[in-house]
Amino acid sequence: MAQIYTSLGSIIAHGFDTLIDVRSPDEFAEDHIPGAINLPVLSNEERAEVGTIYVQQSQFLARKIGAAMVFQNASAHIQGPLRDFHGGWRPLVYCWRGGQRSGSFGWMLSQIGWRSDVIEGGYKTYRRLVNKMLHVDPLDFRLILLDGYTGTAKTDILHHLDARGVQMLDLEGLAEHRGSLLGGTQVAQPSQKSFESRIAARLLELDPARPVVVEAESNKIGERLIPPSLWSAMKTAPRIEVIASLAERTTYLVRAYTDILSDTDRLSHQLGKLRETRGNAVVDGWGDLIATGDKMALTRALIEQHYDPAYQKSRNLHGAVRLAEVAIPSLDAVGLEKAVSNIEAVLARYDQVDASDI
Repeated sequence: MAQIYTSLGSIIAHGFDTLIDVRSPDEFAEDHIPGAINLPVLSNEERAEVGTIYVQQSQFLARKIGAAMVFQNASAHIQGPLRDFHGGWRPLVYCWRGGQRSGSFGWMLSQIGWRSDVIEGGYKTYRRLVNKMLHVDPLDFRLILLDGYTGTAKTDILHHLDARGVQMLDLEGLAEHRGSLLGGTQVAQPSQKSFESRIAARLLELDPARPVVVEAESNKIGERLIPPSLWSAMKTAPRIEVIASLAERTTYLVRAYTDILSDTDRLSHQLGKLRETRGNAVVDGWGDLIATGDKMALTRALIEQHYDPAYQKSRNLHGAVRLAEVAIPSLDAVGLEKAVSNIEAVLARYDQVDASDI
């Protein structure tokens, strides 16, 4: 009998020994239930071939050819990655809709003697629950935004808070992006669906009764959009503003962005996208600084001519309550630890009152 799940928490905490996604590698790469392994019963090419036969020839022929492929691939999995599993192993299997692919593989596993089952509705059930949490329902968390100009080490502070047991949500980490024009890394961003899966899984780890610190962002991190329920909660959340000097921020950003500051071709390309908003003269001036290799002067110019004006414009759009301002004289280890202690004190005061009273 298929397992029926009505909540996101229950589907992620499924209780089986192994969660198996039998969809194609491309489907799995786009998104999957957290913790699943991929044992595809149809490859990307085989899935496309069966789909073409289904549309252009006949449903019966597609099912017959597809069945042969499914059982052949399933046999390879049983002789390969599953060969050492003991008789008491309990796998939970899913495909796109909980239909033929997962049903066939689950049946084969059960015939061997393993206590297998399938997810009713497959990945679509899971995706519907993620969508409900992040696109439909109001988000029931006490968010506090960590705000401040670019270069105030907000992401570092988040992780210092996390190490001290403070609840936090690192959206830039989940999006594999540092959140600005120059924030791309060598790691590709997850798909939008996968980004939302990461957010949902992280939120399920947190206690809604306790504050959750989130870095203030625009509604887009790289190419990934913050889902609407979370974005709505962020827009109205109270804020703690981190303040540091221009000199400290410049030094910090030169360290943090050394990869792209050293890649002059990529840097010039990215900054060229700002000609329409900042003007040719400003962008050409940045180009001159790139040519001289003066990373410190370039970074300071970017802060003064792009990042700070953009931040100020965004700040004026939000009327959210500011709980406190935390000044950081130096963005080194000592300065960050002191700032984290001060932020913890603010959070402790906030945690003693109901958010609606602020």
